[in-house]
Amino acid sequence: MPDQPSHKPPSPAAGEAPAELRADARRNRERVLDAAREVFAARGVDAPMSAVARRAGVGVATLYRRFPTRSALVTAAFEDQLAVCASAFEEAMADPNPGHGLYTLLEKVCTSLVTDHGFETVFMAGFPEALGYDRERACAEDRLAHLVQRARDAGQLREDFAPADIPLLLLAVSGLAAQPAETACSRPPSTATWTSWCGTIS
Repeated sequence: MPDQPSHKPPSPAAGEAPAELRADARRNRERVLDAAREVFAARGVDAPMSAVARRAGVGVATLYRRFPTRSALVTAAFEDQLAVCASAFEEAMADPNPGHGLYTLLEKVCTSLVTDHGFETVFMAGFPEALGYDRERACAEDRLAHLVQRARDAGQLREDFAPADIPLLLLAVSGLAAQPAETACSRPPSTATWTSWCGTIS
């Protein structure tokens, strides 16, 4: 579903960082984000913005002042998960054992995809208004290719494994997000599973 911009131009507060907001405005912002995560988990990221406003107990106009489009709201709602993935990337790049670094990265990303319903859509497809999204995605793809090549060179991945295989793997795992968390997380990918998908990772 395309973004649903407000019929009114956003106020200057829409671009303010949380630390710059008054205490009551910060509380409203957090209520909106909590409500957004709950609504997106229950109804998907295409849920009406009005449903988020009702769950948060704020007016639709208040929601749009803080988040003028759906993309802005979704990106803010899953900011923590995106930060976890970015941190996992940094740790994987720094790991002297390339196979272990790649495995740990995939494990953390897959856990977020499975446990945070709605995040899988954000992660796999992205939103055009996310700041620097195209540039960041291109950078991530280059770094992922480097990680895969390091693991292959170390004999920890099959020679026919390619970076393009990883989005397919993540897409398959993200399907578990529709399941209850206790079901989706009851069978995390084991070393044997990663081995069957990717080759020997030690």
